[in-house]
Amino acid sequence: MKHTRWRILLAGAALAAAAQAAAQGVTLAGRMGDRALLVVDGRAHTIAVGQAAAGVRLLRWQGDSAEIERDGARHLLQPGAPSQLSAAPAPAGPPPREIVISAGPGGHFVAGGAINGRAARFMVDTGATLVAIGRDDAARLGLDLKSARHGVTQTANGPVSVQTLTLASVRVGEVELSHVGAVILPTPMPYVLLGNSWLGRFQMRRDNDVMRLELR
Repeated sequence: MKHTRWRILLAGAALAAAAQAAAQGVTLAGRMGDRALLVVDGRAHTIAVGQAAAGVRLLRWQGDSAEIERDGARHLLQPGAPSQLSAAPAPAGPPPREIVISAGPGGHFVAGGAINGRAARFMVDTGATLVAIGRDDAARLGLDLKSARHGVTQTANGPVSVQTLTLASVRVGEVELSHVGAVILPTPMPYVLLGNSWLGRFQMRRDNDVMRLELR
């Protein structure tokens, strides 16, 4: 079902009231496409399927209800109905090791994250050797290309001049890796392509329209 604008289930004072009522819970307050407006412990967050915020991951939609995961447990949120989920502090221990990405339009696996601490949108590309970034995104991310190595790559349209460098950190979902090889392409790109310099550190498994990446 396509949505051309936010379907707000709680607006204005109602949303504020929901936030107050859900001070220790989660409320599904609105939806646009596969993105959900969630009020988590009194604060609003907008996330897409496969993304997480404040310890809550949006797994999938079931009609107008949203299936989420929090603290390892799954819950089905009804529109506008606060769900009093425990907000236990994250236990001390190793960082997250698994990423779950749902297929989007066209069957592509797209996820949010960050490069060197700045927000980025990624698309999984198992055919790419390195993480591939368009020049516009490289500028937005503040990448220092002065020390980047120059090279040439072969494309369907012929040879293209590129620059290669090592990214200090790349985070997808809640998993962050350091020292990731990347290539800067001279043309704009709608996404950062998540190539094998990052994917190669994971065990990859695909179940229909869900991809699971587990750190080796």
